Amino acid sequence: MVNPNTHTHDRTTPVELTNMIMIENATTGQLLVQHRVKDAWSGLAFPGGHIEPGETVTASVYREALEETGLVIAHPQFVGIKEWPIGDGARYIVFLYKTTEYQGELQAREGALRWLTRAEILSGDYELPNTFAEMFQVFDDTTVNELALGVQDAQGQRVIRWE
Repeated sequence: MVNPNTHTHDRTTPVELTNMIMIENATTGQLLVQHRVKDAWSGLAFPGGHIEPGETVTASVYREALEETGLVIAHPQFVGIKEWPIGDGARYIVFLYKTTEYQGELQAREGALRWLTRAEILSGDYELPNTFAEMFQVFDDTTVNELALGVQDAQGQRVIRWE
């Protein structure tokens, strides 16, 4: 009899885990964005960051929101993921959350913070990181769970799929 717990090959995959939180003002519809100045991912983005060892994904969302904005968020809703291969079989996964519940005073710690509407963010007046605009479909469409970026095509662009 074959033991189902025995594998003939290693099925583990190295993964870098991060989160991102869309904080929306329920009255104005404006979204809190920060202007990131990091070389690898500069431009407007939502708050977020890495999940620390031993930390749950949701706990990391609360922590990152507080660290990057000074706001204490409540009831973040998981809306989906963004993922892509990062080489040597590893993957980068961003857990996407959103909330309209928060309190506190804005305190920019990792880039200037501002409230903008979706239309302002997508107007072309602001630098956006690669595929940031495409993430709105995951945040706003309950039938879409994932923004999957595949391998790069001949022009060096990643193939995008919404699932």
